[in-house]
Amino acid sequence: MLTFSIAQWQGWAQGIDSPADWLQWAEHPYCPLGEQRAPRLDFLPPMQRRRLSPLARAVFECAWPLAAERPPMPLVFASRHGETTRNFGLLQALAADEPLSPTAFGLSVHNAIAAQWSIIRRETTESIALSVEDDGLEHAFLEAAMLFGEGHEDVLVVLAEERPPAPYAPWIDDAPYTYAAAFHLRPGTDWTLAASSKTAAESLGNASANGSANVSANASANASPPAWPNPLNLLRHLTLRTPTWRHANDARCWTWTRTA
Repeated sequence: MLTFSIAQWQGWAQGIDSPADWLQWAEHPYCPLGEQRAPRLDFLPPMQRRRLSPLARAVFECAWPLAAERPPMPLVFASRHGETTRNFGLLQALAADEPLSPTAFGLSVHNAIAAQWSIIRRETTESIALSVEDDGLEHAFLEAAMLFGEGHEDVLVVLAEERPPAPYAPWIDDAPYTYAAAFHLRPGTDWTLAASSKTAAESLGNASANGSANVSANASANASPPAWPNPLNLLRHLTLRTPTWRHANDARCWTWTRTA
């Protein structure tokens, strides 16, 4: 079981970026499926902005306010699909027997955004890029907890996905739109995160249904996957101050509990 505190958080999706927007979305959640426009990032020089993909721009839009005016802190970047648009462009070039752009190739790898963050902010603290499944949020927090164990007092966790190119639609259905979520984590006891096997979680759910287990109704109600990405589901629960909930996939079940 992990314990930690969430000092700050920031999210971005198309048309949802201010605290008021997130409150409205939390109370009436929906998938923003309209035209996708990348954040402007007016706080960066034009030359730096040009090299950032829409996915990277979403990451910087969320993470920059949490890191501004603070000493450098380790970064945990997690994504399931990464730079799908850049990679698709490279595949199209290969199919057309065209030479690959070294710049496009270098910026397509999974840790490219973490590297751009380090370069632009001129930070030499360690960074970690995770290729994750649908419970990547929980594994990113687990990685942050291990950094706490190494003596770090602050860790920046960022999760992001971009809407993939149309030809990927038959295979990728978990990223209907581009989004990013950033969290400034600190050691603490405000939150606990516990993992169990899916079999144990199902047994717990049955016990709860029979009235023999002390599990919050919120946890039972949120045991099935939501209709929006899990990192945004966390933003929703943070905004609504949900006391406890569960996130499950085919192999694992994670229980989030607010203790403060």
